Amino acid sequence: MVETQEQDFITLLQQTDTQQQAFKQLVQEYQERLYWHIRRMVLIHDDADDVLQNTFIKVFKSIGKFKGESKLYTWMYRIATNEAISFLNSKAQKKGVSTSEIKEQMISNLKADVYFDGEEIEIKLQKAIAALPDKQQLVFNMKYFQELKYDEMSEILETSVGALKASYHIATKKIEQFLTNE
Repeated sequence: MVETQEQDFITLLQQTDTQQQAFKQLVQEYQERLYWHIRRMVLIHDDADDVLQNTFIKVFKSIGKFKGESKLYTWMYRIATNEAISFLNSKAQKKGVSTSEIKEQMISNLKADVYFDGEEIEIKLQKAIAALPDKQQLVFNMKYFQELKYDEMSEILETSVGALKASYHIATKKIEQFLTNE
């Protein structure tokens, strides 16, 4: 159940006279965390910005329907995740390729991204992550980079903690193997 302070904030977000100010506060508080969650999925800064903007638009339009059955950030992470997946699927469809091919193209374009400051090892890690199935990629990114707890991930992804632990374990083994063979 949602705590009282968060419930009060949700009420401000849902009331017409306080919605604008509350939404500005919401964006300030969550935009960086959501940006990095999205960026780990779509890799390119400009794409992450677009998906983030779409996420906040969807949050704004849907906040009236939010029932507080989960934490606010959990709900927003779920929206951000779905927006990023939709973005990747749409991009792949427009180019007539698979989402894994899109991810490969995005990784090869990482060096040209002025906002990417990683070294060669970071590109190898991104290649290893991109080689994972979508669910394992998501679980790995959320656990490794965002340091989310399994119970938080369980709420966001609507999956059991046990399944998430297994996915993360398998993902780390695959990444380790990929980096060793690279």
